[in-house]
Amino acid sequence: MSDRGATHGLDSGAESVRAQGHEHVTAQHASTLEVTSDDWLTPAGDCIVAVEADRVPEDFGEEFVTACRERTAAITATFAAGGYEQTVTGHGHPDLAFESDRSMVLRTSDYVDERTVMVGADTAAAGMDRELVAALASGAELRVTFDVE
Repeated sequence: MSDRGATHGLDSGAESVRAQGHEHVTAQHASTLEVTSDDWLTPAGDCIVAVEADRVPEDFGEEFVTACRERTAAITATFAAGGYEQTVTGHGHPDLAFESDRSMVLRTSDYVDERTVMVGADTAAAGMDRELVAALASGAELRVTFDVE
């Protein structure tokens, strides 16, 4: 585990991440939605909605990770920034590793790698509320709260 995790899981079913919007946020990707701990973003990063995340998948608690590995797990991620809020819903997968030390990716597909925190997401970056995206492109702070049931 890294020492980045100043904000720990709220309980066994929730994790919270703070990140920062960036001028290059466009949220145009059709199948993924990403938050990264990197402190930079190029215009090509059209799935990334925030940078400088204070936590990454490897920081998430064991109980949360175990719960997310159930195929029947319902995972929600609530994105809040600039007075706007949107919830993305998806599900778990037995192969979710939560091993990335850089970024977390929500996927509309069932593809899993070390960065994946949700599969079958009902929204990708391109489906994000445009007012929320505009707030992030203006540099608003983002809070993402992940819940699993």
